[in-house]
Amino acid sequence: MVLNSRPRAVDPRDEDPFPSSMLALTSHSFKLFSPILSSASHRFPSSTRSYPRPSSARASMERSGPDFPYLPPAHRALILNLLATVDDRLGSDLLPSAVPSDVLRFQNPQGSAHGSVDIRTGSQTSPVDFVLQSWLHCKTPGGGEINIATLFAFLNSSTDAPHFLLELIQGSPTSLVLLLDLLPRKDLVLHPDYLDEFYHQTDMDGPRRDLEKLPQASPYRSSSLFIRSVLSPTAVAITVDCGKEGDVKAMEDIVAREIGSAAEKIIRIWLEKSAEVRGRVVGEGEKECLESRDGLIKRKAVEIDLAANLPRMFGPEVAQRVVAEIQKAFRV
Repeated sequence: MVLNSRPRAVDPRDEDPFPSSMLALTSHSFKLFSPILSSASHRFPSSTRSYPRPSSARASMERSGPDFPYLPPAHRALILNLLATVDDRLGSDLLPSAVPSDVLRFQNPQGSAHGSVDIRTGSQTSPVDFVLQSWLHCKTPGGGEINIATLFAFLNSSTDAPHFLLELIQGSPTSLVLLLDLLPRKDLVLHPDYLDEFYHQTDMDGPRRDLEKLPQASPYRSSSLFIRSVLSPTAVAITVDCGKEGDVKAMEDIVAREIGSAAEKIIRIWLEKSAEVRGRVVGEGEKECLESRDGLIKRKAVEIDLAANLPRMFGPEVAQRVVAEIQKAFRV
C-alpha cells in the first residue's frame, strides 16, 4: 500500500476512505499503534467501567508526556481505559517498556506530523508476545487533520489463541473508522471448535451487530483482500459519520458509550480466553505453523508499509529508528 501524501477526511460514500496504511493488516491509512493517554478527568459514562491508572501505565505516560493534545477526549478516555484494563489484568506478565524517548515521541521537520510508539513485551512465562500502542496525528493540506489510535496485542506460539486489535481512525471531528477484532490464528473452516470457543460461545458477533444498528454507522470494507482475510468473521469494521455539519458531541458520545462498551467487552474476552489462559496444548508442529503465520503478518507490516511509508512522512532518520524499534519487537 502506497502512502498518499494528501490524506483526507472520511467520506462514507467511499468503500475505502483511507488510501494508505501503517500496518498492512488493519486499514488503509498511515498509522502507528495507539496513544498513551489522557487526563483522569476523562471517564466513560456509567455504561462502562473506569479503571484507576496502574503505576506502570502512569510511568509510561510520564515518559511520553502528560497528554496527547490532538485526540478528542472520548478517544483518549477509551484507549486509556483499555490500557489500564490490560495492565491491571496482566500485571507482571508484561515487562516495562524499554522504548527510547525518540520513538516514544517523534515528528517531521515541518511539524505537520507527530507520532508515538510504545511497546511492552511479555515475560518469559507469559503467552503475550507484545502489546504495541501508538498514536499518529497529521495535518492535511486542506487544513484538516487525521488522528489515529491503535492498540495491538500479539500472542506467542505457546498458545494458538487470537490476537487483539483496536483501531480508531478519525478523519474529521464528526467521522471515524473503527476496526475491532480478535484476529484468528487458525483456519476456521478446518477448526470449527476454535470458531465455537473464541467466537460463538463468547458472542463475539454481538458488538458488531449492536454497532451496525447505529443510524450513523455503515460497514467499512478495506480494498485489500489480504486485510479482509486476516480479520475474523465477527470483526467490527464500520464507518461512523455524523455528517459534515454533524454534532461533534454526538460523535464523542458514540465513542464513549457504544464503541467504549464494545471495546471493553472484546478486550475482556481476549484477556479471559487468550492472554490469561495457560495450558492450551500446542504441539511442536503447530507451533512452527503459528510462528510462520505470525511472522508473515509482521514482516508484511514492516516491509510493505513501515519501511516504505514512514520515510515519506517523517524523513529517513526518524523512520529508521522507529522501524528498527518495531522490528526488534517483531523479531523480523
